[in-house]
Amino acid sequence: MELRHLRYFAAVAETCHFGQAAEQVHVAQPALSYAIRQLEAELDVTLFNRTTRQVELTAAGEFLQAEASRILAAVDDAVRGVRRIAAGRTGLVRLGLTGTAAFSHLPRMARSVKRELPGVALQIRADMLTPQQCDGLRTGALDLGVLRPPAVGDDIDLRTLESEPLVLAVSADHRLAVEPVVSLTDLRNEPFVVYGDRDSAVNDAVLRSCRRAGFAPHREHEAPGTAVLLALVAAGLGVAIVPQSVRALPLEGLVFRDLLDADTVEVALAWRRGNDDPHVEAVVGVLAATFALDTLPDELGPDEIGPTELSTGGAL
Repeated sequence: MELRHLRYFAAVAETCHFGQAAEQVHVAQPALSYAIRQLEAELDVTLFNRTTRQVELTAAGEFLQAEASRILAAVDDAVRGVRRIAAGRTGLVRLGLTGTAAFSHLPRMARSVKRELPGVALQIRADMLTPQQCDGLRTGALDLGVLRPPAVGDDIDLRTLESEPLVLAVSADHRLAVEPVVSLTDLRNEPFVVYGDRDSAVNDAVLRSCRRAGFAPHREHEAPGTAVLLALVAAGLGVAIVPQSVRALPLEGLVFRDLLDADTVEVALAWRRGNDDPHVEAVVGVLAATFALDTLPDELGPDEIGPTELSTGGAL
């Protein structure tokens, strides 16, 4: 039994008219009539009672109509599923993020992917430094990364999502807490709380900013991540210069103040160069539209997030 015979039969069974059914399935009426006769001969049953005035289903035809409807629906679902997988609209994409990007960018990204690619699940790994993410992209442990440039190695493609200004975090009882805007030179003699990892792009930006202001920051305490860093600042153990997105983490006893003449830090979307995974291409396409990114490479252009799995690990 050929699938097209079932489709022809379903059309005739629905319309009870060979001419209308032929138009519906886009074949000539004689060809349709011949296909139905072939199907009846193969099954050795009569599916339609035909007269010059009407066509009606036999009992066998009624049974086959119900079965054909179920079979054809399953086939159509299978075809759609295969095409969705091939187009990257169904599957799993593993996404790594720096610590602050989880607060500033993940909610917007997750909403966009969920809306446009409901069949794609994101598996999230947060608090990953840029070198960790680049290694994960190369080994295939990650499909996409949201990191702070520069990337480590020359086989990672980047597109900037945003440039964030640096802001000052101080305890609520600090002398500078009452100032709406603070100059970097006011921090010359302050103890600093910094990120403990030597590969921190934020630390590098803080060091550049302070040196441009004529001093080197005194590193009083080191923190493994943003949450600990802010807790140390709130306890009055030092000040910290952090990306503006950290303002999304309110903490009792902590205030943020704008800084004059501080650097900015970039947040970028990253993937392994030459990655032609359709799921990655689809998610990159959605995020490119969400963040209005510049032109993407040919292999990663616009083209649907389902359930999101969250896994945290590593330092900021």
